[in-house]
Amino acid sequence: MPVPRVRRWRPLALTAAAVLVGITVPATATATTSPAPAPAPATAAVGAYDDTYYKDALGKTGPTLKSALHTIVSKQTKLSYSQVWDALKTTDQDPANSSNVILLYTGTSRSKSSSGGDQGDWNREHVWAKSHGDFGTATGPGTDIHHLRPEDVTVNSIRGNKDFDNGGGAVAGAPGNLTDGDSFEPRDAVKGDVARMILYMAVRYDGEDGFPDLEPNDRVDNGSAPAIGRLAVLKQWSDEDPPDAFEKNRNQVIFDKFQHNRNPFIDHPEWVEEVW
Repeated sequence: MPVPRVRRWRPLALTAAAVLVGITVPATATATTSPAPAPAPATAAVGAYDDTYYKDALGKTGPTLKSALHTIVSKQTKLSYSQVWDALKTTDQDPANSSNVILLYTGTSRSKSSSGGDQGDWNREHVWAKSHGDFGTATGPGTDIHHLRPEDVTVNSIRGNKDFDNGGGAVAGAPGNLTDGDSFEPRDAVKGDVARMILYMAVRYDGEDGFPDLEPNDRVDNGSAPAIGRLAVLKQWSDEDPPDAFEKNRNQVIFDKFQHNRNPFIDHPEWVEEVW
């Protein structure tokens, strides 16, 4: 099946939370446009990990690189699904307001205490939809915070388990996001984030540990298959939206405080092309 031509895009400014359509925003929520860079963690620079964490992956390409990265990132501390709530309050903390988290698709800042399942709350979005492979919320892929992000309950429901692709109609309450019957396009500022989370999952979960072999493909409407598309679009998003300070800091916090593994495509975005 031919892969649709991927359009170029330019970052769009987020509108204020007060004009969001279809979502009740708590009084504690504030609109956020491109969160201020988080303070650099007091840890070694990413380059230093090449001599330690990534040393067995350097110089490899293709399936050999993917296999090496799988071995590296599979060494991790696993969280329970309930522990994910507290972890996200740290990994996705608003750099400008320590009482809030930044929501993935809307980009807004919302109170950490507004977590739950009601309208106006934020909940745990599985970027690799848990039905794609039917892993649910089991400890493992269902609780891996490298692809779990805070999101508004209503917007999370609109995304559902759709694959990722370009196009569709505007998502009420989430300016810059588009959706149709079988796909979801996130706002420009996090397109690369979404792509790198999906590709991390494909490297981390390869059929071991009793979980399915997760793989991206160039389809949409994958249903319950352990696959998400479209790969060509995800690669384009990763290229056009490189890791920013927020994404890099999140990767570091996960490594230092929670799972003690890294998303290699944040540290080395060029490895996307090397593997796929």
